[in-house]
Amino acid sequence: MNSSERTLKELSEKASSVFEKSALVGLDGFVDKIVRPVDQRSGQGENYTPLKTISAFAERIADAAGKSTNIELAPVVDKLGGNGPIMANAQRALGIKVRYIGALGDPEIHPVFKQFAEQTEAVSLVEPGITHAAEFTDGKIMLGSMASMDLISYEQIITKMGEGAFLDAFSRADLIAMVNWTMIPNMSSIFNAFLDRVLAHLPPHDNRVFFFDLADPQKRSRGDISNVLKIISRFQSHGHAILGLNLKEAQQVDAILGFSPLGAEPEDLKKMASRIRNQLKIGTVVVHPSTGAACATRDESVYVKGPYTEDPKITTGAGDHFNAGFVTARMLGLSPEASLTMAVATSGLYVRTAKSPSIGEIESFIQTW
Repeated sequence: MNSSERTLKELSEKASSVFEKSALVGLDGFVDKIVRPVDQRSGQGENYTPLKTISAFAERIADAAGKSTNIELAPVVDKLGGNGPIMANAQRALGIKVRYIGALGDPEIHPVFKQFAEQTEAVSLVEPGITHAAEFTDGKIMLGSMASMDLISYEQIITKMGEGAFLDAFSRADLIAMVNWTMIPNMSSIFNAFLDRVLAHLPPHDNRVFFFDLADPQKRSRGDISNVLKIISRFQSHGHAILGLNLKEAQQVDAILGFSPLGAEPEDLKKMASRIRNQLKIGTVVVHPSTGAACATRDESVYVKGPYTEDPKITTGAGDHFNAGFVTARMLGLSPEASLTMAVATSGLYVRTAKSPSIGEIESFIQTW
């Protein structure tokens, strides 16, 4: 039985329980302005040829050194963004009941988040950030304005939501996913508050899952990253902690933990996930480049190949959809291999359609890819 067949079998047995699961997700929020840098324009509107690769974009910028240049950013769409809202939206599409806390607008919800806020009974903390996401065939460059993220704190959560309401929401959730550590300066303090002021006073929850996504920590110091990894380790005492990393993030964390460099081959990914997990002493580490994914648990390390496409309709949010698929699968009790397969299918279908898929759509996609 291959990974696709095994995943479909496990989903047929367990997918119906998705509607019994709940998640508390946060804490960021961005208005994503998806754009394409223009190479040559031949007319109005969409009559242009985009710069297709990051290398071509870099060359255009480098050629302007000592001079100047003008690069048009052709608009594609404005959409809700941020690791938290995209992951929460993806989990909603999969059937999870989601409550959201984050940066969706203050005092009023930003229009791009209005429907999302209603659907997730959202509590908004501050104004959202703004991201110009330039998409290319070989990746994306995200240029963000995020001053409002400085205002997010545990005290702000309690002020906006009320301590009783927050403790109730936290205690009821099967999943606690607080993502985008890099862009929220107070996130490590928030994690410590969760541990010392919330979890220390809550009854046990045998199936509670914690999910962490550092979100490209390149701009943060080694000391900051090392500190948050130690904090993440502490959550394992209160449930099952999962750390999700893309390839770049995994290699950075791997180096900070003192390991020698590894590449992107399947065995490298499995080894990297395993030794990071062992060092942090948490439940699961997952590493996901664009062509596949690996994860390590206490019992095994697994790799699956993904449904890569060279012509994605959208790439911004692909990693968040992977995370949503993986964590949802683990919440349902799917095996590591099936969880990875569901994750790459969730992401793979999203980049082809620019829509968050349902479990039924994912099953159909797995059958045909």
